[in-house]
Amino acid sequence: MINSFNIGNITIKFYSLCILLGVILAYLIIMKEAKKQKLNSDVMFNIIFYGLLVGILGARIYYVVFNIEYYAHHLDEIIKIWYGGLAIHGGIIAGALVVYLYSKKKNISFFRLTDIILPGVIIAQAFGRWGNFFNQEAYGMSVSLETLHKLLVPDFIIKGMYINGSYYLPTFYFESICCLIGFIIMLIVRNKTNRKGLITSLYLIWYGFVRFIIEIFRTDSLMLFNLKIAIIISGLMIILGIIILIKSMNNKISKE
Repeated sequence: MINSFNIGNITIKFYSLCILLGVILAYLIIMKEAKKQKLNSDVMFNIIFYGLLVGILGARIYYVVFNIEYYAHHLDEIIKIWYGGLAIHGGIIAGALVVYLYSKKKNISFFRLTDIILPGVIIAQAFGRWGNFFNQEAYGMSVSLETLHKLLVPDFIIKGMYINGSYYLPTFYFESICCLIGFIIMLIVRNKTNRKGLITSLYLIWYGFVRFIIEIFRTDSLMLFNLKIAIIISGLMIILGIIILIKSMNNKISKE
């Protein structure tokens, strides 16, 4: 599996490129909606910029913390994020903190901001998961070739999932597809209603459910004792999403 290419003396990792493309697309989508809602473009740019930086930092810290036994003996690898090792849940938590602080500073509804931002986030996740393909990571259990064909997995992915003599379930692929579907659903709902917090709740419920199921089949999950930490966080996301959904439908979310 080729996971990089060179431009002169510079090596470009496909993992990094997938993330970059996702970020660019997310930026365009977010800024378009912010303009539509007549939000200050400079404020939105700052939220995206700092949210991205802090989000990447949070995603890396989260990953390192739950792999501390390894990184305690490989300190030089902590900063090498181009080899993989960004946990999306850590990024979501850190990014949400930035948005919250900005919402207070600029006196803008937190849910108004997250409703604008999260469709961009989920499409960026859809792109970013392809970085896992090139790094041959974030896959599931060993399966037969026949199973992959029954699941309608494209041939080029099947070839990429042939590792050390076995075929593996491309969970990153299914997650990417589900993120794309979630993105489409969120756009449709956003065009039909302006209930504050609704898009945020859809993201939390949809991605929480998708990741909960995906994590059951993954073999490289981050662990907390004997529990898959992503399953715990995904369950909490679903619960939080349902609470926000109920409040949104009952118009109990602040309209400032």
